[in-house]
Amino acid sequence: MAPQKWVILALFLVILAVVVNMAGKKNSSISTVSNSQNIPQVETDQNPLSIDAMRKRQYPGSDVTIEQTLEQGSNYQRFIASYKSEGLKIYGLLTIPNGDAPKSGWPAIIFNHGYIPPTQYKTTERYISYTDSFSRNGYILFKPDYRGNGLSEGQPEGAYYSSAYATDVLNALSSIKKYPGVNPQKIGMWGHSMGGNITLRSIVVDPKDIKAAVIWGGVVGTYDDLINNWQRRVTYNPPPNELALRNRSRANLIQKYGTPKTNPDFWNSIDPNYFLKDVTAPVQLHAGLSDEEVPWDFSKGLYDRLKTAGKEAEFYTYEGADHNISGPSFDIAVQRSVEFFNKYLKN
Repeated sequence: MAPQKWVILALFLVILAVVVNMAGKKNSSISTVSNSQNIPQVETDQNPLSIDAMRKRQYPGSDVTIEQTLEQGSNYQRFIASYKSEGLKIYGLLTIPNGDAPKSGWPAIIFNHGYIPPTQYKTTERYISYTDSFSRNGYILFKPDYRGNGLSEGQPEGAYYSSAYATDVLNALSSIKKYPGVNPQKIGMWGHSMGGNITLRSIVVDPKDIKAAVIWGGVVGTYDDLINNWQRRVTYNPPPNELALRNRSRANLIQKYGTPKTNPDFWNSIDPNYFLKDVTAPVQLHAGLSDEEVPWDFSKGLYDRLKTAGKEAEFYTYEGADHNISGPSFDIAVQRSVEFFNKYLKN
């Protein structure tokens, strides 16, 4: 073959190879985009309310600062104190027994109050007889006000569809552990109503630091209970702006994740009831059988789930007692609560 023909043939082969290679790359690129569009997009972010997400966060708390000295109790001192939670200044009631602390320090109780309209809430009002029951029995007591409640900084986001209040309580726990005279190995938690929900979440998120928990009339049902089975028999009229904030938080979760029926995996991931196997604190539950605000069988359901999980739990009901277990049953419930804490925090 003539030299010119060899040159022409070689050039043709080179051009052909380049064209084939470019076509292959183009087809490969189209195939890759097509495949990526067909792959289901898996959401990798964890909702801040999920138990796993809350366990990964830090709750350093801060030093507890005495803001105001109040009138003394029967055998204890009373103060308005403050601490930090996510940069917010949170106020609370602090009581300290008179006299010398035990060698290992005083046992302490974090006291989680129930729902009170945040703009009406005051540190020194409500729950006076409740806090006194523990304060006069040799406990340092710390009742955090939660963000947006009373003088505490921040927005009152609620407890059921936001991790904010539980975060404030877990930071209160870290703060009181560092307070002079406290035995950090002997800390219990008490909660009423909404505070019972916060208490349940706290003993699941931090199983090691809370040694005993008592819940009165707690909102401790599953999310299916809270959304579908919570029928109050009394009027519930929170301030419009707070109701809007709470409803928006709930609506946003349902819009993003669906309902407990359509997406049980998500709702279970934020529900402490599905993590009871991790609970180490013994739990005592109290409920009034005439409670018109929170169904008493929420407490019964939690008790049954704790026992099924092999956990130490007690459950007491009070015939004719209301949401606050007021009246003749109050003293009995208080005595049982104090004896329960004494058993696990003083022995």
